[in-house]
Amino acid sequence: MNRIVIKVGSAVLTEQNRVAKERMAALVDLISALKERGKEVILVSSGAVAAGYTLCKLDKKFLANRQALAAIGQPKLISMYQKKFEKHGYIVAQVLLTADDFDSRRRTHHAKCAIKKLLEQGVVPIINENDVTATEELVFGDNDQLSAHVAYYFDADLLVILSDIDSYYDKDPHRYDDAKPLKIVHEIPEEDLKAECTPNGSFATGGIVTKLKAADFLLKRGRAMFLASGFKLEDAYAFLIDGEHRGGTLFEPPAA
Repeated sequence: MNRIVIKVGSAVLTEQNRVAKERMAALVDLISALKERGKEVILVSSGAVAAGYTLCKLDKKFLANRQALAAIGQPKLISMYQKKFEKHGYIVAQVLLTADDFDSRRRTHHAKCAIKKLLEQGVVPIINENDVTATEELVFGDNDQLSAHVAYYFDADLLVILSDIDSYYDKDPHRYDDAKPLKIVHEIPEEDLKAECTPNGSFATGGIVTKLKAADFLLKRGRAMFLASGFKLEDAYAFLIDGEHRGGTLFEPPAA
C-alpha cells in the first residue's frame, strides 16, 4: 500500500456543535506517521458545516443555511488542519470537488494531475465536497461516496473510513446484543445496501449504509476499503502502521 485515502466524517470531527480538536490532532498524528513511513495520503474530510456553526448559528435544518455554514466553515477547517500539520512539518492543500467532476474525463484528468503533483511535493491534499454548488454530501452521503470516487479515480490502494461506526456487523449492534463484527467482507448483501440510512449526530448525514455503498463501489472495481473507529485510532494504527488486523472491517475483493 503506497497511496491511501483516509476519510473522516462529521460524527468524528464534531462534538457539542464544535470541531473536536483533540480528535483532529489524533488524525493528523496518524497521517503524519504514515507519511513518515513513505506513504502518500489523501484526506477526505467533513466538518465544514460544524466549523461554520461555531462562527454563525444558522438553523441547520435548512439546506441553504447548511450551504452557507459550509462556505463559512471551510476556510476555518483548513486553517485548523494547517496549524496541526505544520507541527509535523507538512503543508496542506484544499481541494473542493463535486460528483460532476468525476462525470467528465477532462475534469477528472485535471484533478488527478493536480493531486499527483501535490503528493509528489509531500503535500497533504484535503478534499471536501464543494457544498455551495453541490448538495450531495449535505443531503445524502457525508462524503462516503466522494471518498470512494477519490480512491478509485486517483489510484489509491486503499480507502480508510474512520467513523463513529467501528465495524460492519452481521446484524444491527444497536438492536442485538449478540451482533458480531465482520473482519473481512468480500461481498455486501443487496438488502444491506438498500437499508434505511441512519446517521448519528446533528452534523452527520451518513450512517452504515453510505459506507457500505462506498465499499460496494470499490469492491466492484477491484479495490479495498477498511472501516474502523475514528474515536479511538488503535485499530487504524494496528492495521495501517503495524500490519495487524485487530479490529475494524476490511472490505476486500475476492482473490482471482
